[in-house]
Amino acid sequence: MFGMIARMETAQQTLRWRLADDDGGQTDLLGDPVDRMPGRGELVGLELLHVRAGRVINRVPEASAMPFRWTINAYRGCGHACVYCFARPTHEYLGLGAGEDFDRRIVVKVNAVERVRAEVASPRWRGEHIAMGTNTDPYQTAEGRYRLTRGIVGALGEAANPFSVLTKSTLILRDLDVLGAAVARTDVRTDLSIGTLDREAWRATEPGTPNPLRRMDAVARLNAAGIPCGVFIAPVLPGITDDPAMLEDVVRAAVRAGAVGISSILLHLRPGVREHYMEWLRETRPELVADYVRRYPRSHAPQDARRDHEALIRRMIRRAGGLPATPATPRGTRRPARPAPQGEQLRLIA
Repeated sequence: MFGMIARMETAQQTLRWRLADDDGGQTDLLGDPVDRMPGRGELVGLELLHVRAGRVINRVPEASAMPFRWTINAYRGCGHACVYCFARPTHEYLGLGAGEDFDRRIVVKVNAVERVRAEVASPRWRGEHIAMGTNTDPYQTAEGRYRLTRGIVGALGEAANPFSVLTKSTLILRDLDVLGAAVARTDVRTDLSIGTLDREAWRATEPGTPNPLRRMDAVARLNAAGIPCGVFIAPVLPGITDDPAMLEDVVRAAVRAGAVGISSILLHLRPGVREHYMEWLRETRPELVADYVRRYPRSHAPQDARRDHEALIRRMIRRAGGLPATPATPRGTRRPARPAPQGEQLRLIA
C-alpha cells in the first residue's frame, strides 16, 4: 500500500512520458505539477490527470509497419476499459498501472489544441497525414467534457492537413460539422472499430464502449454526411468473437452501412497486455486458457492463422456484395489519399 501511495504522489509531481510504438519511444519530461481532478457526472469513477504537453504531433519510427508516420494522442488511458487494449503498457511508462489505472486514471493533455495549431503552423511542418486513435480512443468518454479531439479536428481542417480517426465511440457524430468542414478542405478518413455485434461478447470485453449496433449506425451516418468511414473488425478474439457466423454478421452490416473499407485483425498479445488479458480470461472463461497458451506462444497469432482469417473476411465481403467503388464525398472535394484505417498490424481487406 505504501508503495502504491508513493507512486501516486510521484505521478502528481511529474510524469515521464515515454510513448510506445506510435512515436518511437521518445521521452518528454513534463515538469509542471499534474492537476488531479475527480470525475463527475458521466465521468464519475475516473480520475483526470491534467498535463501540459511539450508537443502533441509525434513521429512514428521509419521501421514501423504502421501505415502512417505521424500521430496525435490527446489522452492517455481509456475509460472504454477494453480487456485486450494494446495500449495498456504505455500507462506503466507513466508510473501508473496497466490494469485499473489504465481504465480509470486518464491523462488529459489540456493544451493539445493550442499545441496542434502551433505545430502545424511551423515552417518545419510539411503537412503530412496525421492519424488519431493509434493509442487510446480520441472519442472516449472524457472527450465529451474536454472536446480536445473536436478542437484538433477543427485545427487540422483549417490548416488543410490530411488526417484519419479510428474510434469505438458514437461521440464522433457530435463532430459531423467540423469533420464535414475538414473534408471540404483536405483528405479525411474515419473508421469505427466494431469487433462483434454479439451483445454478450461486447459487454464482457468492451464494457465502456457504445453498443456496436449504434456504432454501425454511426458508420452509415458518417458516410451519408460525405465523411468517408470504414469498419475495423478488431481485434478478433479466439473462442469469443471468431465464430464465422458472428464475423459475417459484422461484415454484412458494414457493407449495408456503406463502409468504404473493411479490415480485420486477430488478437495481438504484446507483453503487458498478455498478463492483463490472461488474468481476465482465467476469471471469466477458464475453459479457453489452454487454447490461448497454445495459440499464442508469441505476441502474434501464427502467420497461417492470420492469413486464413484475412482470406475469410475477403470471401465474406464478396458474399455481402462488396464495397463501394469510391468513397462517398461531397461534390468538388478530394478523395481520401489514405484508404487504410490505422491500428496495430492491420491491412485493408477489400
